[in-house]
Amino acid sequence: MPATYPETYFPVLVQVVIAALLAAGLIGASTLLGKRARSPLKDTPYESGMAPVGSARERFSVKFYLVGMIFILFDIEAVFLYPWAVVYRQLKLFAFAEMFVFVALVLVGFFYVWKKGALDWSSGKDFK
Repeated sequence: MPATYPETYFPVLVQVVIAALLAAGLIGASTLLGKRARSPLKDTPYESGMAPVGSARERFSVKFYLVGMIFILFDIEAVFLYPWAVVYRQLKLFAFAEMFVFVALVLVGFFYVWKKGALDWSSGKDFK
């Protein structure tokens, strides 16, 4: 067991240094080994799989924002699942019941959005 403050956080420092070196190494390797063919088509901005046609002031469908909010919702759910998993053995049935309620509420929201058609991109209709 580490006795001093620096001994406690030394593994975190090592992990941060390794992550930074790995990121720098991968970016450097892609710069050295990657192709550098430039063209006007490659220099155009790319956004959400849509070809850049027309003005940047066009209105987006409501579905675009709803799908973004759904991704954020499930990211937040995943963030709450990790601490719950850590303390699950200490809280026992209470933790299970609380997480069951949380996941049930998230699924109700997901099925509501699904039923309303926010995830159906093939139709031309907007979310109503």
